[in-house]
Amino acid sequence: MSLIHLIHVYGYVAILVGCFFEGEAVLVLGGMAAEQGYLALPAVMAAAFIGSLSGDQLFFQLGRRYGPEAVARKPRLRKANARLQGWIHRHETTLVLGFRFLYGLRSAAPFVFGASPIGRARFTLLNAIGAAVWAVAVGYGGYVAGHAFAAILAHFAHYELLLLLVVAAAAAGLWLLTRYWS
Repeated sequence: MSLIHLIHVYGYVAILVGCFFEGEAVLVLGGMAAEQGYLALPAVMAAAFIGSLSGDQLFFQLGRRYGPEAVARKPRLRKANARLQGWIHRHETTLVLGFRFLYGLRSAAPFVFGASPIGRARFTLLNAIGAAVWAVAVGYGGYVAGHAFAAILAHFAHYELLLLLVVAAAAAGLWLLTRYWS
């Protein structure tokens, strides 16, 4: 079984699952695979949208159910939570639409939103809009990156042997240097 076969068979599922949890790197790679013709870009974006929306909704529901208890059990979180909830109250729409563009917040933010007074229907609508924009923007970004990467590789194909020799010489030099020092 080749890597290309695995991409064809499991690529969309991998994108959906990867985007359920975090997803930026998975979606960029999916866009790159679409540029190479292994996957269809609209389907990559759809899988990313479904995975992202589903994960965020799950974490929102977990925050709705367990968020207040978690904050109540940890006294040092109360002060930070009060400030965060005030910020959410003032910038609710912007934060819900844009949290997925802030690396590292994709999983935590929906949980925090769930613990806030944001209504389920409002969160779902804003989350769906944000997930759609994110899936299209990052998926297309991966597609463009794949195109640029392919162009760079094609340009360096003429210098393949020279690059191989340079890398081999650098590796041999490093090996000799470490042998000499030890």
